[in-house]
Amino acid sequence: MASGRYRLPAPPAANTTGCQHQTVLTPQFPQWCGLSSRTMMSTNNTTPSGVRQDEAMHEQDEVAKDPSRTELIAVRDPALATQKKRYTWTRINDMPIWWFLAVLATLAVAVYTGNLPGALLGGFAVTLTLGGLLTWIGTMIPVLRDYGLATLLCTFIPSTIIFLGVMPENVIETVTGFMNDVGFLDFIVAAIITGAVLGMPRKLLIKAGPRFLIPLAGCITLTFVIIGGIGALFGGGFVESMLLIAAPAMAGGIGVGAIPMSEMYAAETGNDVGGYFAQLVAVTALANGVCILFAGVFKGIGSRKPNLFAGFYGSGQLMRIEDKNGDLTMPKKKGSANFLSLGKGLLITAVLFSLATVVNAYLPMLHTFAWLIIAAAILKVFNLFPSEFEEAATEWGDLMTSYFVPALLVGVSIAYINLEEVLVAVTDPIFLLLVVLCVLVSGLVAGVLGYLLKFYFLEAAVIPGLVMADSGGSGDVAVLSAANLMHLMPFAALATRIGGALTLFITALLVPLLSVVA
Repeated sequence: MASGRYRLPAPPAANTTGCQHQTVLTPQFPQWCGLSSRTMMSTNNTTPSGVRQDEAMHEQDEVAKDPSRTELIAVRDPALATQKKRYTWTRINDMPIWWFLAVLATLAVAVYTGNLPGALLGGFAVTLTLGGLLTWIGTMIPVLRDYGLATLLCTFIPSTIIFLGVMPENVIETVTGFMNDVGFLDFIVAAIITGAVLGMPRKLLIKAGPRFLIPLAGCITLTFVIIGGIGALFGGGFVESMLLIAAPAMAGGIGVGAIPMSEMYAAETGNDVGGYFAQLVAVTALANGVCILFAGVFKGIGSRKPNLFAGFYGSGQLMRIEDKNGDLTMPKKKGSANFLSLGKGLLITAVLFSLATVVNAYLPMLHTFAWLIIAAAILKVFNLFPSEFEEAATEWGDLMTSYFVPALLVGVSIAYINLEEVLVAVTDPIFLLLVVLCVLVSGLVAGVLGYLLKFYFLEAAVIPGLVMADSGGSGDVAVLSAANLMHLMPFAALATRIGGALTLFITALLVPLLSVVA
């Protein structure tokens, strides 16, 4: 910000309606210009989070008129919200608190009278309401809100309510059907991936992709070895620590982790599949929670100590390559979209996901989301889509990211997370230590390798570091949400899918060692 000695010239005598924005700075704008009474900034500048400063000023104007709208800034521009430290108790989910309480009361009546709608509308009602409430609580607690508290609450509070036996059964059934039968998870993740890929600069995809594979493979391999060594020091065994801790944690989800691994281990040792599966699922669930926690911690460190060393934090940018023409910078967000554009974005997302599903049916070696990334990347890299289509898909993905992620996390918590399995795992201190170290090692190794390849340290520590150790799909969303890196979902999904397949391949090579040490 500039000091108060810079002022606009006096208004022209003949024309008091037109005013061109000046690049000089002033704390007081005269009324004839129609501008805010704050410092004016060049429209080419951006905030550290990538939001244009003139857009940030407009949002601050809204807050000046209605202070209750500050939580919108907390969602759209967390860096600005952290800077201003202004949160509101009067709005939840961008609704006046009394209206939100009326919504909550109406939902409670529907639930406890047994008239909660099933499938789509009932699922939206429950997840959006709980997600909005838990996010609001998380943003109201100082300091912890900067470390992903809202994401943690959305991820674990609903499963805790189920564990305590106080969540109505019709809510559980409705949300489980919403997630599994309706496919809400695919709906959100597909939109985020498609919008993020098509909204990326071409040169960012071209230059970052090949470099990205090295820290990905490196963090998997070194995490196996390091966790095996640490486990051996604590008496857990080198092979057992690699295969029972590192492998399921680094598989990127249960589908390519606990399920096939438990079958491989049982076939090799002759032990019960269920015993292996329970332990591997516990590792996956616990590692996912630790990943979300570390993602919030990394975000908080980056916000508070962005210049800890050169190349430490990129404020959401992935690479440190010199960018003279802006080719490697994420484009600014428009902040609004028309209905037709959102409709086109939905259509494009649905068709590309359908294409990915077809390819997966004939080439199942990669997950559908991986084929979706490849399809969208081909369209982007080879300029096969008109810019209006790319913009529409990006706007649709932005809508999902900005409003529906808390609802998705609530749905995941209700439908997929078994808190009892997590609590059983936590009772073993060595087990807990190894899982926490597995996540930490994965993040640090990926950060160091990424830094050596011109990535920013914290961004590389999250992607691929933390996303390799979370539970995949929904875990990626939670981790990126806690780290405020949702726009990098394509690289997270790439790490999860390709990295998961690589982890399973390495595990298959090591499985015969189980019978040797048994």
